[in-house]
Amino acid sequence: MTKVFIDGSAGTTGLRIWERLSGRTDLELIKLPDELRKDAAARKDALFSADIAFLCLPDAAAIEAVALAQGANVKIIDTSTAHRTNDNWAYGFAELSDAHREAIRNSSRVANPGCHASGFIASVYPLVAKGVIPADFPLTAYSLTGYSGGGKSLIAEYEDENRDPRHESHRIYGTTLRHKHLPEMRKICGLAQAPVFSPILGDFYEGMATTILLPGFDCQKVFDCLSEHYEGEKIVTVAPLGGDESVLYASTFAGKDSMRITVSGHESQTIVTALFDNLGKGASGAAIQNMNILLGVDETTGLDI
Repeated sequence: MTKVFIDGSAGTTGLRIWERLSGRTDLELIKLPDELRKDAAARKDALFSADIAFLCLPDAAAIEAVALAQGANVKIIDTSTAHRTNDNWAYGFAELSDAHREAIRNSSRVANPGCHASGFIASVYPLVAKGVIPADFPLTAYSLTGYSGGGKSLIAEYEDENRDPRHESHRIYGTTLRHKHLPEMRKICGLAQAPVFSPILGDFYEGMATTILLPGFDCQKVFDCLSEHYEGEKIVTVAPLGGDESVLYASTFAGKDSMRITVSGHESQTIVTALFDNLGKGASGAAIQNMNILLGVDETTGLDI
């Protein structure tokens, strides 16, 4: 039986992974007592006892955990930002290419993608790789997310009965245009420059809609590229041209681990929107998919697609 340790199991991502894995009969979960969750020696023992470890930690703590695991025969899936642009780590988005899936399968270190980055990269990577849009095109994107992605403090802030009444409207943030997901967006897609990216926080718990704007591009060509790229995939799919509905809702895939890409527009203007759950394909669901690949089982095992 595979032994799994979740370092940071009390956080939003870690809790979701624990919930998804707790019912699986092929896994044995290693759990530390609450008083030892941040104890370095206890964490090191758990890492050395585990076959697979999920790091659901801030960047500095994730880097510390990797150091603690030095010499252990454990495969690590890091959900933090710390290793997403590190060439020594496999980037954990299997649907991008056969090479990405194979790199995950053969790696002992997998960097789980960021939530906003997942929607952007799923749409942009195939278009750049197949020459539909040039790598130096000045991309613009925005992404609407539920507040659960901000962790316990933001969840408490939004669910406080005495909260700021402005929370009832959407909140634009990251206005310095230096969002932490930009480096992986640029690197993984092979872009000459980072996109102009605007994240937006909504008054809903979970769900995400990430949209890229493509002036000057024929929506049919964009659709054909993405449809061909994701043909046969179970977790990432492409809606019929124009979408499943005439309007898009960011919460459509709340509670799901799948992603649906919609291409809309006309001959000279196109928008591409990825709908998914910021805690699903944008975090915990993607991490479990990567674990399944490492274990050699069906990628959808334990997922809700």
